[in-house]
Amino acid sequence: MNAKISAVHARQIIDCKCRPMVEVDVVTDNGCLGRGCAPTGSSVGKFESFVLRDNDPNEYMGMSVHKAVDNVNNIIAPALIGKEVTDQTEIDGIMIDLDGTKDKIRLGGNAVYSVSIAALRAAAEVNRMPLYNYLASGPVKTVPVPSFNVVNGGRYDTLTQPFNEFIIMPYGADDIYHAVEMGVLTFKCLEKVIKERTGEKPQTASSYGYAAPSEDPAEILEIISEAVDRCGYTGKMGYALDCASSEMYDSSTKTYLLHGKRVSSDELIGYMKELTEKFNFVFVEDLLDEEDWDGYAKAHAAIHRTNILGDDFIVTNMERLERAHKADSIDGFILKPNQVGTITEALYTYEYAVENGLIATPSGRSGGVVGDVVMDLAVGLQVGFIKNGAPRSGERIDKLNFLMRACDLNPGCRMADISSILKFK
Repeated sequence: MNAKISAVHARQIIDCKCRPMVEVDVVTDNGCLGRGCAPTGSSVGKFESFVLRDNDPNEYMGMSVHKAVDNVNNIIAPALIGKEVTDQTEIDGIMIDLDGTKDKIRLGGNAVYSVSIAALRAAAEVNRMPLYNYLASGPVKTVPVPSFNVVNGGRYDTLTQPFNEFIIMPYGADDIYHAVEMGVLTFKCLEKVIKERTGEKPQTASSYGYAAPSEDPAEILEIISEAVDRCGYTGKMGYALDCASSEMYDSSTKTYLLHGKRVSSDELIGYMKELTEKFNFVFVEDLLDEEDWDGYAKAHAAIHRTNILGDDFIVTNMERLERAHKADSIDGFILKPNQVGTITEALYTYEYAVENGLIATPSGRSGGVVGDVVMDLAVGLQVGFIKNGAPRSGERIDKLNFLMRACDLNPGCRMADISSILKFK
């Protein structure tokens, strides 16, 4: 069913970290409404589409987005009125042409992306389908395995943990309901284990996992493993890391931070190889700096017991994914549509991954929202697993409930079987 766009309107709202973001309504001539907004991350790749902010120190410490809102209302909206809402490629193409820059610097990637989502949701409403069913062109057969960011690294008052996210993944759960329970109970048990080890109740980190209790990644993995064992999930729970190594990279010396000292790319690769041989990792994300192309090729050749994924390294950009694939540097990428700026471009990158046997893992951003479109993409595209974040805070719990609800509403639906991509098996 088709319908034409009759109105496009943007406003400023805030994300889960109380940072301003753009929200857009797209309305059709038959009264359907689609709404979209543009969350942003804490670890942001330099090649992501540009987030346009006002830099006005008198409002939200310069973080307000009124310029991007005005660009939607005064430039994008007039160009889209009367267009078929179901023609996502045309809608996104018009905005890309209006902006005219590689990284959407003129209009703002946050402006363009919010409109792109809103149009997609309006198209699903026109067809009277949940968005994930619209993307799947009918009922879905699986929901992805969730993963849980349980310990957060970074710089703290007493220590610096170089790896950004320590993740657990209940790949061996009986179903999605059991998987969610496994993640939640392990997270609760982990608090007790950390307190026993350190003598103090762990703090809540900025991404809602527990603040890293050690500078040693192996020690943190041992603590998490103990919590998994206590819960009786050994052999059913895998691990993953988002290293976000660009955050700790020194370009002048071409070194990384590890155990409080600077190490080379080769040393970091060697250390990660040791970790993957000791722990059952489903994936390791952003092991190296986003411009360390030679290092990624070396890592992929050396590390065989896990999947090497790129996030800041790929930024959902098809050209970067193609280059990395042809260099045999990765096993897949983290799918974050706002990194590239439109749904159309994100789906092109996804389709390239599928055609070339690469993993595509949807993920929200640290500045998340309830009703994140990445969940519709994850279910509608029938991916194997996703990144959910810590099982704490409303927008992250919403993602877990989304999976259970979608499974229940689609008869015969089950949790995806990812055994074929587990390299430690």
